[in-house]
Amino acid sequence: MILLLIEHWRNCFAGLRLPTPDDVEFATLLDRYSESHRAYHTPQHLDECFGAFETAVGSARSPGAVGLALFYHDAIYDTHARDNEEKSAALARGILADAGAPEPLQTYVADLILVTRHAAMPETPDQQLVVDMDLSILGAPQTRFHEYERQIRQEYSWVDEAVFRSVRGKILQEFLARPSIYSTMGFRDRLENSARENLNRSIAALAA
Repeated sequence: MILLLIEHWRNCFAGLRLPTPDDVEFATLLDRYSESHRAYHTPQHLDECFGAFETAVGSARSPGAVGLALFYHDAIYDTHARDNEEKSAALARGILADAGAPEPLQTYVADLILVTRHAAMPETPDQQLVVDMDLSILGAPQTRFHEYERQIRQEYSWVDEAVFRSVRGKILQEFLARPSIYSTMGFRDRLENSARENLNRSIAALAA
């Protein structure tokens, strides 16, 4: 897994015609995803996102920017906070600035990260790709989806059970209420039906 992630890391910067940062930067990023309070937002999540990336990279307007957004979209993750994406975007900006990236590219990648707040539907093709990759877990095989649900509950173990069930049910219902969960045709064709089945089962279990 790690070797493949390193390859993707280097490809991102090569695709943007930027020098790859020192290995310590990648190691620091992986350390963030390996923090003890994480159960789902871990290197496993990165690996699954890049598995999805490999199936859709040909649709990306800027594969390097999309890849960096995937690497940094959960770099900061604190279930007690509400500004994780903003802080993650700031980290990505810093790495890009250090590599000599122009400000418009920094903003482009930051915007790709901010859209993973899932507060609104993504607008640009690359935003749609990043969000679809981030949400690809919703259409995972049933066994993996159930593991994902357990991992999310572990990350929010400090939340009262009744409160968690209520809030989590509302969040999943919001995804289910969309005309389509996925914005791009490739992800809709592959994952839409299974995602809706997973969400319906999960919502019913949370309400039981």
